[in-house]
Amino acid sequence: MTRNQTTTEHAEGYSLENGWRMLALAGAAVGVLGLLAIALPVATGLSISIALGILLVVGGIVHGVHAFAARGWRGSAWQLALAIVSVVAGLAVLAAPVVALVTLTLALVAYLIVDGVAELWTAMRLAGTPGRTSIAVSGVASIVLAALLWAGFPADAIWAIGLLVGVNLLVTGLSMVAVAIAARPMDDVAPPATEPRST
Repeated sequence: MTRNQTTTEHAEGYSLENGWRMLALAGAAVGVLGLLAIALPVATGLSISIALGILLVVGGIVHGVHAFAARGWRGSAWQLALAIVSVVAGLAVLAAPVVALVTLTLALVAYLIVDGVAELWTAMRLAGTPGRTSIAVSGVASIVLAALLWAGFPADAIWAIGLLVGVNLLVTGLSMVAVAIAARPMDDVAPPATEPRST
C-alpha cells in the first residue's frame, strides 16, 4: 500500500459520508432541544438569563484573581474594576432574571434593527446579483420581527428570547439533518445492484 493510498483512506475515515449518521443524530438532538425551548419559552428565557448571570460572576472572579495575581502591572486596576462590575452585574441578573430578560429583549430589538438595515443596504448594493432578493427579504423580516417585539414590549419580554432561541435551535437541527442526508453514500440510499453472473 502506498503512502498516498494510506493518506486517502485516513482522510475518508473522517469524511462526512462516513459520519453522516452521527451528524443526523446530533441534528435531531438539537432539533428536539429547539422544540422543547419553543414549548417552554419562559423557562428557556429564564434559564438563559440565569446562565448569563453565572457567566458574568465567574468571569468577574477570573478577572479579580488575575488582578491580584498581577499586582504591579499597570492594567491590574482596570482588571479589578472590570471584575467588580462583572460580579455586580452577574449578581443583579441572578437576583432578578426577569428584569434581565427585559434588557436582553431590548438588546435583541436593537440587534434586529441593525441587522435588517445592514441587509437591506447590502441588497441595494448588489444590484443584479442572484442572491439579492433573499438578502432583502431577510432584512425586511428582521425589521418586521423587531417591530413586533417592540409593539408587544414589555409583555413579550418574558417569552420572546426563549422562543427565538428555540426556533434557532430547531432550524439548526433541521439543517444538520438535511446536510447529513445529502451526504449519505449512494450505497445507503439504494440497495446494491446484483452482480452479473459470470459466464
